[in-house]
Amino acid sequence: MENLLGGPPPTLLPTDHPDVAARESLAAGASVREVVPQQPASSLLWALLAEESLAAQGSDLDGAVAAYAYARTGYHRGLDALRRAGWRGTGPVPVDHEPNQGFLRALLALAEAAGRIGEEPEAERCRALLADCGTSVDEVTALR
Repeated sequence: MENLLGGPPPTLLPTDHPDVAARESLAAGASVREVVPQQPASSLLWALLAEESLAAQGSDLDGAVAAYAYARTGYHRGLDALRRAGWRGTGPVPVDHEPNQGFLRALLALAEAAGRIGEEPEAERCRALLADCGTSVDEVTALR
């Protein structure tokens, strides 16, 4: 894909990213909690834990704090992987590239959890980063 705007090229996480193996284990019937110890570097698993906690706990503060911790773990695991793939903090991280989806889901979950615990500047920063990655809250929400 040629970038006609002169910005950085899209960053695509490799097909051997831990999210790929995690998806395979989940598809085979394993639970998220069973797979986390096998693939702790998977952003997707941490995002799923955060999403589960957000959905189950409603407005409960303990659930929001747990979701925040899960999401932040997934976000940082994703940042590490993106940097290893050449990302320098700007440029597209395409949502349609499956290995990128765990990071993007963790980022959205972090925005949601931050909002629930009253950390609105962090929530807004995360939503802005989604936009900077070339995607939207709606596109990432549709992955759930």
